Amino acid sequence: MTTDFFNRSEPISFDPDSKDQLAFRHYDPEMMLGGKRLEEHLRFAVCYWHSFVWPGTDPFGGDTFERDWFPADTMALAKRKADVAFDMFSLLRAPYFCFHDHDVRPEGANLKESRDRLNEMADYMQAHMERTGVKLLWGTANLFSNRRYMSGAATNPDPDVFAYAAGTVRDCLDVTHRLGGENYVMWGGREGYETLLNTDIAQEDAQMGRFLNLVVDYKHKIGFKGPILIEPKPQEPTKHQYDYDVATVYGFLRRHGLEGEVKVNIEQGHAILAGHSFEHEIATANALGILGSIDMNRNDYQSGWDTDQFPNNVPEVALAYYHILQGGGFKTGGTNFDAKLRRQSLDADDLLAAHVGAMDVCARGLIGAHKMLEDGALSKPLAERYAGWQGQSDMLAGKLSLEQIANNAENLDPKPVSGRQEILENIVNRYV
Repeated sequence: MTTDFFNRSEPISFDPDSKDQLAFRHYDPEMMLGGKRLEEHLRFAVCYWHSFVWPGTDPFGGDTFERDWFPADTMALAKRKADVAFDMFSLLRAPYFCFHDHDVRPEGANLKESRDRLNEMADYMQAHMERTGVKLLWGTANLFSNRRYMSGAATNPDPDVFAYAAGTVRDCLDVTHRLGGENYVMWGGREGYETLLNTDIAQEDAQMGRFLNLVVDYKHKIGFKGPILIEPKPQEPTKHQYDYDVATVYGFLRRHGLEGEVKVNIEQGHAILAGHSFEHEIATANALGILGSIDMNRNDYQSGWDTDQFPNNVPEVALAYYHILQGGGFKTGGTNFDAKLRRQSLDADDLLAAHVGAMDVCARGLIGAHKMLEDGALSKPLAERYAGWQGQSDMLAGKLSLEQIANNAENLDPKPVSGRQEILENIVNRYV
């Protein structure tokens, strides 16, 4: 360890019988499932922003976390924050981390100064990565916090803001590439609108499409091999976000010729805000061929907004991983904990315990999901439900007209068949 922030030096161990709150009961990274280690299936990543940047504020109260690197407005404090971050990655034995440019360096007076600071911090983080073996799952640019982005970045009515955002993404993509990042995420934090009274939707859609095409072109120019990911979200911070959900993002990609280039990074909390379940969004992405990675968290179902809590619902998590595994598992993506402590959880151990519990929940969920797939617990009933379509491909292949299909139905008398939803829900719970 390079700091004394966590007051411990040994990585957290897997010990199912331990009484220690800081021990894994279910996450054994070496456990083999289907020819892969559990660590390779889950590909855990710790997010930089909520863990080391958020000071515990809410709309009605100020900072509650008194970290000695706050406000991280100097390079010395940014490096202190990085030292603590990599200590935590090592203690958790997390194979990956994720960051925004703004998370790791203080904002400069101009684009060049911000870029120079980012590059300096990239060198600093690279030394930590080589020391610890921790890798970068993805990088991204903060295009929402600074007041210049109050009306969006790519969709801003001011072309100078569009250009500044382009420079910021270029610099962050360069650093992500240099650090061996396996993906690059585009989160449109303010790519949306508050009111149609001052918004030209067609203009902003064209701007966003051009911006993303420019990013993809640049990715190929520098030889970045990982996918560009869009993270869907329906609202917050704007009233209406253009990347509302997976299906909306896919329509946008198709409009701008990007469906073969860009995938999605799906967050559980954002899925709920869009009125969907997490597994719905994952299954939709699978069906459309654009599943990339996930942010694993949860919302408080009473609050109605994005609370970014650590996951603790094993059946929900199991269904998410069921669809991920059904789609072949993660390729370059992984499980990023886009989750934050509650503002009353002040201690360093709280930060570790939150991740330990979340990693255990994910391990339990994935183990159950793998067993369900292995046993055909859900796939067999699903195949039986659609068995009648076997031998009926002409209807879907366009070989029969509406009139022909209608004529064939003259002597049919279809009988309803039970969907067996309660039985299937019981099956899921027996596996977790």
